[in-house]
Amino acid sequence: MKMQPTPDVTEGLARHIAATRWEDVPPEVRHQAKRSLVNFFAVTLAGCRSRPIETTLRSLSEFSGGRQVALIGRPEKIDALSAAFLNAAGANVDDFCDTHTATVIHPTAPVAGALFAYAGLRVVAGRDLLLAFVLGNEVQDRIGLAISPSHYNRGWHITSTCGVFGAASAIGKLAPLDQRQMVWALGNAATQSAGLCECLGTPAKSLSVGNAARNGLWSALLAGQGYDGPAEPLAGRQGFYHALAEAPDLSQITEGWGERWEIMATSYKPYPCGFVIHPVLDCVLDWRRDHPGVDVARVVVRGNPLLSVRADRPNVSTGREAQVSVQHAVAAALLKGQAGLDQFTDACVNDPEVLKLRGKVEILRDESFSTIAAAVDITTSDGQVFRLEQKAARGSDANPLSDRDLEDKLRAAASLWNPRYETAPLIDAIWNVEASTDVSKLVSLTVPR
Repeated sequence: MKMQPTPDVTEGLARHIAATRWEDVPPEVRHQAKRSLVNFFAVTLAGCRSRPIETTLRSLSEFSGGRQVALIGRPEKIDALSAAFLNAAGANVDDFCDTHTATVIHPTAPVAGALFAYAGLRVVAGRDLLLAFVLGNEVQDRIGLAISPSHYNRGWHITSTCGVFGAASAIGKLAPLDQRQMVWALGNAATQSAGLCECLGTPAKSLSVGNAARNGLWSALLAGQGYDGPAEPLAGRQGFYHALAEAPDLSQITEGWGERWEIMATSYKPYPCGFVIHPVLDCVLDWRRDHPGVDVARVVVRGNPLLSVRADRPNVSTGREAQVSVQHAVAAALLKGQAGLDQFTDACVNDPEVLKLRGKVEILRDESFSTIAAAVDITTSDGQVFRLEQKAARGSDANPLSDRDLEDKLRAAASLWNPRYETAPLIDAIWNVEASTDVSKLVSLTVPR
């Protein structure tokens, strides 16, 4: 059904953003926001020295107009727009960042990437940053919910296309922008919304995530300088939803605002690969732990159709591609007994034993499974069949990681570049961020000494 132009959708959203106060955010939502930041620093520390980030840093440095802002996990400084890009891309590059289950948006990378870059330009208090972070998360998830799952299924990388709205809203809240300027910021963001799922499994996937943070930050800064835009960038006749040929459920954008909080539906990844692969890995790793060294003849995986759409990739040749290959994830986990960063490298992909076992993995589509559930049948060389099932992947909102699990993820990520790095000050600073008068100090705690 063709959507009719609807006035005041964006203005209503802007009104809610501008009106929401710190006191309106429940304690459990504040705590979940801090959990997301622990995870954000973990995945950014893991990804900030990867080859794609080194390449983009070299490229952006050629054009950077100044050394204003510190980068997370690196000694260099760069302009704020480039810092937003690098922080967000670094958080996303290893496919290790958080996930909003209903939309498959990775919400923290574009929003936090922009916020910590902005905090290098202006002094930002921790309470203000947390509020802006929660609101940015809320905005992008709700804009995405209105067109899920069709938008993602069409091939749009929803983290990027919706993340730019989250980043613009978060920065707009900090600036602070008034209601009219917030509409402008959302309009500036709408015209810069882009990202394709065809890029998954390549560094280009993180290019649009970095741009979501950069362009969202710039959109809000421009709006604050009077750079105006359309009155209805979301639901206008040639606005975001119409241009995408979508028939959105516009009630998702503001209905229940302040009563339900989308950040509470956030999942955190224990494995650096596509989240739809996670319930499969849970099954395989549990079985492997109890059956070390057993020869596997065949593996049949049943899961939500999205598992097949995104991760049925038996013929991968790089670690980046392997992050969205269920065949590789299964083979590597069975042979190595782990599913960490080392199992999604070029070396592991080209291991002859892993390559051989990948050819024994079959994927079946089953609409009865949610995206966080899967079943795995493992047939061993002696003919035994083991039937395994995971109804809620570890790390999902239905089976969450603990605070300690997230801390351990950060510790493991930091140890990759410096085994002697003391993570306790950073972890403590995140859990107590609302008491901070200057959140740029969190970034300084990540810089190698």
